[in-house]
Amino acid sequence: MKPISSTLQAHLAGELTNLAYLVKIARTDGTIKGFTTFDKNLTIGGVTYKADGALTPSALESTSGLSVDNLEVTGILDSSDITAADIEAGLYDNARIDVYACNWTDLTQGTVQLRRGWLGEVVRSGGHYAAELRGLHDLLQRVVGDYYTPECRYDLGDSRCTINLTPLTVMGTVTAVTDKANFADSARTEADGFFNYGKLIWTSGANDGLSMEVKHWDGSSLVFTLWLPMPNPITVGDTYSVYPGCDKRFTTCANKFSNAVNFGGFPYVPGVGNILQYPETQ
Repeated sequence: MKPISSTLQAHLAGELTNLAYLVKIARTDGTIKGFTTFDKNLTIGGVTYKADGALTPSALESTSGLSVDNLEVTGILDSSDITAADIEAGLYDNARIDVYACNWTDLTQGTVQLRRGWLGEVVRSGGHYAAELRGLHDLLQRVVGDYYTPECRYDLGDSRCTINLTPLTVMGTVTAVTDKANFADSARTEADGFFNYGKLIWTSGANDGLSMEVKHWDGSSLVFTLWLPMPNPITVGDTYSVYPGCDKRFTTCANKFSNAVNFGGFPYVPGVGNILQYPETQ
């Protein structure tokens, strides 16, 4: 049962209703954003839900089965509260979403919760974005357990890998810039490919606090190539920290990190092709 005040319940049971959608977004960095479909700002429970045109929710549909009930929320990136830079920086990844309805003519009646979930895939096209709200039923669609794979199933530095990333992390400063995804550090001495698949975290500049995986480290030209461009420009003098990556292969785990005993893959398990082989007749 959803909690609802008797006055709001009576309003919903009437022939004419004055309802507005409220969407509260709780980002992983603790920032709270509120939006409403009403044409004026509404303040409920200490949260101000803004009516700046940045919110257009899709129709709500519920079923009695266990299929996933999703809600799509679209908006305009030039909103004062939802910007392209924030989305590209990952600030809305896995954000908690709560959807409510209220009687905009009498906010003292409270709200009724319509949806609860987390922000799923965010797709950007031109000046618009589409964000899928994944509800609790989505958890039933997730695979529980591990696969048998030739490559390692663990992430470098996690509790199962056991590698301590602190002594492997180095600091650096940008000395030349090509674009938002390519820059050089002439002070680096590591071998070619040493930082491939590693993570680079910016410690100053316009991207301070943001991170990106390293696609390639060129030990000859001393150039980093990131997997995706940073949302803000990289400039000479920006500082960063970076640690080497792992391609999840057994030889890399054994030779680069001396961690073969904790390798999480099965490189010697026969593949499907070998399993399905049969004797040839002569």
